[in-house]
Amino acid sequence: MNTLPTNTVIAVVLLIALVIAVVAWLVMQRQRSAKLKRRFGPEYDRAVIDYGGRTTAEAELLKREQRVARLKIVPLTPADALRFSQAWGALQSRFIDSPTGVVAEADHLVRELMEKRGYPMGDFERRAADISVDYPGVVSNYRAAQLIAARDASNEVDTEELRKAVVHYRTLFDELLETIPPAAAIAADPGIPVHS
Repeated sequence: MNTLPTNTVIAVVLLIALVIAVVAWLVMQRQRSAKLKRRFGPEYDRAVIDYGGRTTAEAELLKREQRVARLKIVPLTPADALRFSQAWGALQSRFIDSPTGVVAEADHLVRELMEKRGYPMGDFERRAADISVDYPGVVSNYRAAQLIAARDASNEVDTEELRKAVVHYRTLFDELLETIPPAAAIAADPGIPVHS
């Protein structure tokens, strides 16, 4: 009975181990890609285009997740949510009578709400990237509103485009308007007595 030389056996075992490691790595990469695609939705596809490929885009999306995980994003108190809702209602009422300037106000109100929730107020692309982690379904609305707002600053838009911008801002605004449940708000406020 002939046996294979020890070197051949070792080489075959190492080759099999290498193939298994490569297959495992490919499976993990596909799972990571699928997870990121589910999490970011259309933002994933946009990142692939913007960053010139899947690997670079995924690295950026993972950096966004890590950066936002370090932020202290908080829900609004019911009082803050009411104040923001009332401000938005007043903004919409002004749009009916005079749409000029309302898009800039909507942008300002959305920024104020983002800041109140704990998002940093860097440049627009950084804000959009941060928002894409928690609100991937509406970040495209935010970008569309911002484009219209930039054109509005140069008086290049009509009333219908202004309306679209306000609607886009409203979509993000509604998502950001999360509140602390009333019981948690009472427990978090030392000035409110808690009754058992």
